[in-house]
Amino acid sequence: MTSPTASSSAPLTPEDFDFLDDELDFLRETNEHIPQWEFCEGFLAALVCMRREVPAEEYWPVLLGEGFRPMEHMEFVWRWRRRWQEIAQALDAPVEVLEDERTYHPEALDTRGAVLSLPAQERVEGDLDDLPAYAQVWAVGFVYAVESWPEDWQPPRDPEAAEMVEAALEDIHALTAGDPGEPVLSMYSEDGPPSVSNERLDALADGIWAVYSLRQVWRSLGPRTEPVRKPAEPGRNDPCPCGSGKKYKKCHGAG
Repeated sequence: MTSPTASSSAPLTPEDFDFLDDELDFLRETNEHIPQWEFCEGFLAALVCMRREVPAEEYWPVLLGEGFRPMEHMEFVWRWRRRWQEIAQALDAPVEVLEDERTYHPEALDTRGAVLSLPAQERVEGDLDDLPAYAQVWAVGFVYAVESWPEDWQPPRDPEAAEMVEAALEDIHALTAGDPGEPVLSMYSEDGPPSVSNERLDALADGIWAVYSLRQVWRSLGPRTEPVRKPAEPGRNDPCPCGSGKKYKKCHGAG
């Protein structure tokens, strides 16, 4: 494969996301469990938010299986890293409204909108019943990362910070459910048949702010540190830990 020539900091283009989709399709030929990019996007957003920076050799097997070899898919990895940087920059920007051009917006698909836009004769009976809601797959990917490293997502000791983490995760969990609201617009095309409800868009907005909250909380607290424990004092008749061969009571425990 040729080396990428674009700047590593350049935002991903639609062509970049098409490449990521194509690469995942290729990987799926030998591993049916390879997820869609939307799932990967949610997983990636969770990694960016985590308190601990998870090394690549730890997260690749979790996301793409033990058989994934990063060195054989460098263009995929290169775009992954660019998207990581893009999400981190967006989450660190001091945005106050989602309309801010710097805001993080998940790469989510309106699959129902795409199907509804097809001619009626090309649709399969029951298609819509089995299709995910808008941003549902993204949320499932995010939650999968949380569940893969549960210790790293334990609530912090500070009550206020713990409440923020709990509320944020609840908002993201809410997106893993379907969209029971009345469809009022299409996120697939401006003039497409309605496929997404206003309630779903409100829930997605809550989910985006939740990602910001998680990034803010974990960055403010810093990496988790294990408390330093003082070694237990040996019993009086135990060998002295200094290695003298004497009992503790007749060596360093004397007096």
